[in-house]
Amino acid sequence: MTRPVFILASSSPRRLALLADIGIVPDKVSAADLDESQEPGEKPRFLAMRMSLEKLRAVASREEKNAFILAADTVVAVGRRVLPKAKTPEDVRACLGLMSGRRHHVYTGVALQTPQGKIMRRLSDSTVIFRQLSDADIDAYAQNGEGIGKAGGYAIQGRAGALIRFISGSYSGIVGLPLFEAAQMLRGAGWTF
Repeated sequence: MTRPVFILASSSPRRLALLADIGIVPDKVSAADLDESQEPGEKPRFLAMRMSLEKLRAVASREEKNAFILAADTVVAVGRRVLPKAKTPEDVRACLGLMSGRRHHVYTGVALQTPQGKIMRRLSDSTVIFRQLSDADIDAYAQNGEGIGKAGGYAIQGRAGALIRFISGSYSGIVGLPLFEAAQMLRGAGWTF
């Protein structure tokens, strides 16, 4: 019996690297290009779950049916306010300024479709607290470029790790794919690794 194909519904190099850390190398990477805007009144945790499911469905609609398809979406929020994926150093500055010395949440929704078409979903909710950041701290981080393209304007696995005084939850979920949750879902669906 041949093993089903495993498709990662994401173009994120971080998600690919995280899966490799636990011995999973997707047979294919297929990203969904969707509008990830928050709907009016939508809570950040529900946005992460909705987007992971929408990404899964978009990729599943164009890929082979006998496959495991894994999708994820990460949302960084201060209260109910969703922070953007930073496009510019100014975005990074604004995000870090808002998070400086405050608690924020990193929600990563994960959706898995089995070869039989069953869909499983999980949410990772992690709390992160930056130390009180000076303007110089924020400027230095914004100028290094690391936060560009990242939800909330930072990458915990890089230089921002030195600015964070507390995390509670899933480190890998903050990076972009909660490995415990993803592995449990895959095992529960019959994937062996």
